[in-house]
Amino acid sequence: MSSFTPNQADDIAIATIRTLSVDVVGKANSGHPGAPLGLAPVAHVLFSRFLKANPKNSKWFNRDRFVLSNGHACALQYVLLHLLGYQLSLDDLKAFRQLGSKTPGIEVTTGPLGQGFANGVGLAIAQAHLAAVYNKDGFNLINNYTYVFAGDGCLMEGVASEAASLAGHLQLGNLIVIYDDNHISIDGDTAVAFTENVEQRFLAYGWQVLHVNDGDKDLAGISDAIAEARKDSSKPTIIRLRTTIGYGSKAQGTHGVHGSPLKADDIAALKTKFGFPPDQTFLVPQATYDFFAEFGKRGAALEAEWNSLLAAYGQKYPAEHAELTRRIAGKLPENWEKSLPVYKPTDAAQASRKLSEIVLTAIIPELPELLGGSADLTGSNLTKVKNSVDFQPPSTGLGTYAGTYIRYGVREHAMGAIANGLHAYGGIIPFVATFLNFISYASGAVRLSALSGHQVIWVATHDSIGLGEDGPTHQPVETAIALRATPNLAFWRPADGNETSAAYYIALQSKSTPSVLSLSRQNLPNLEGSHFEGAIRGGYVLHEEANEDLTIVSTGSEVSIAVEAAGKLKAEGIKTRVVSLPSWLTFDQQDQQYRLSVLRSGAPILSLEALSTYGWQKYSHEQYGLTGWGASGPYQKVYEKFGITGSNIAAVGRKVVDFYKQKGTPVVSPLVKAI
Repeated sequence: MSSFTPNQADDIAIATIRTLSVDVVGKANSGHPGAPLGLAPVAHVLFSRFLKANPKNSKWFNRDRFVLSNGHACALQYVLLHLLGYQLSLDDLKAFRQLGSKTPGIEVTTGPLGQGFANGVGLAIAQAHLAAVYNKDGFNLINNYTYVFAGDGCLMEGVASEAASLAGHLQLGNLIVIYDDNHISIDGDTAVAFTENVEQRFLAYGWQVLHVNDGDKDLAGISDAIAEARKDSSKPTIIRLRTTIGYGSKAQGTHGVHGSPLKADDIAALKTKFGFPPDQTFLVPQATYDFFAEFGKRGAALEAEWNSLLAAYGQKYPAEHAELTRRIAGKLPENWEKSLPVYKPTDAAQASRKLSEIVLTAIIPELPELLGGSADLTGSNLTKVKNSVDFQPPSTGLGTYAGTYIRYGVREHAMGAIANGLHAYGGIIPFVATFLNFISYASGAVRLSALSGHQVIWVATHDSIGLGEDGPTHQPVETAIALRATPNLAFWRPADGNETSAAYYIALQSKSTPSVLSLSRQNLPNLEGSHFEGAIRGGYVLHEEANEDLTIVSTGSEVSIAVEAAGKLKAEGIKTRVVSLPSWLTFDQQDQQYRLSVLRSGAPILSLEALSTYGWQKYSHEQYGLTGWGASGPYQKVYEKFGITGSNIAAVGRKVVDFYKQKGTPVVSPLVKAI
């Protein structure tokens, strides 16, 4: 006997969701009506009977999280937000897909399929971790569920498979995925490409697997499946929900209803079928508003109850309460930056990956919000600091959910997408690690970090031909410019210890910008003239000369080579300034006067980097770097092969000086632009 008894209000509400969805897409003449029509029943059941949230405070910390991984169905989500009482009006729905339209209340951005699935794993990890750290007997403060809607396309994508595998290992019982099994993708019936047994695959991952064979009508079955999923706290759950894409339309069950608005006659027929006037658009019966008003009342009561619990928690556990509320507010502890290491030129040369480890060792005790890990490269990335505990299911004996180090396995793409979910949850600043070259595997997630404003810190080691013997397959040449070209992404390539500390400082202060810290395998000297204050501005003059003949601007492991070249040139009477430019994005954010004081007019500027020269034209008149792939060999020999040595760069610098003297025209900084 089902505990769920559908009534007329349910039928009207589901019909409203369906008709509003087709009106939203129809008015925009753009969008995907098929999935909203098919998913309306499960969305209705989930939100009206299970999901806890407060429309009056969309950021209530202990709300359930909901992710629409098949994000093309976003009309469904916007309709729900309106009906549930969030700040999204009918006029906002009418502006769907128009310039300046309002799309609030979304936990994560999930355009590319599979990303939302992995984001959901991150949200579930965040809940499990924070609950383990802060919940006490009698104070079950953090106990929300994460619900994910996903389609066939999501489950075909590799990023979802990576994330599902890790979620099963981590035994995330707070994660419930509802798989919209409608057998349709853009190319048509999934029989053409996707015939695996999804249920068996997820059983192999260690998930609880449930199914509902009539997702179009069986509301009781849907309710029972969600209730059953919530009971198992030792496994994530996937519910295979068989639905009909475009349910109620003339093209239902076909790919024709996937990504195109319904025709006018089809919309009219569909509305008639569901008992709505065919000639009215954006109609919401008062009965539906009244029905969903109960959601808001329930959510407000739950939040009020939670706030009382939090206040009582503060009385009994004041230190934990202060830390938790600080983290929820997104504030860093006062004076945390004093723990950052500072270096002198006499300090020993070290690889910047080692300098990164020193920073992490210093700041992790000060910043409990740091939750980090590596894609099976811990010993190379140097990201696990002494005494840190792994985030693992307690039953494995390998760690606890209170642990702060995540073993991501060889899953770079899922790692990046999971980190987006960790940040979206709140109270956590995630850092993840791999070789710089392998960020290319995760570029989909990195792009969404930047697009969505997720503060994810990538520790990207082995950052150039300086890694040596592993050769061109591991030596990133083009990766830096790809990342630098990504809007709202800070790519850092520090030259020494002070610059590494500066990179972490800015990355941790940047609440809505992801950062990639590009770090060397080979040792780098701590440089004369290097200082934290200059580095946090993204670029500064490392070695000054008045009335210079040349400026060499460089980053990372090549800055010391630029200094060596400048010394050789000075011995010949050629005055050479050296500029370190560890972060283009940060430097570009400085005022024009400062930038022109660093890369000033009057003498040619030569850039130097053991990577592609693309993009350097913005900052330099001439560029020296790689025009092809790297080479395998001891790193010193590889640098020599490509002419990235003090002697050769000095020779190149002489040619640049001679060329511009022969031109006989004033040299203007590349930063001086007409527009």
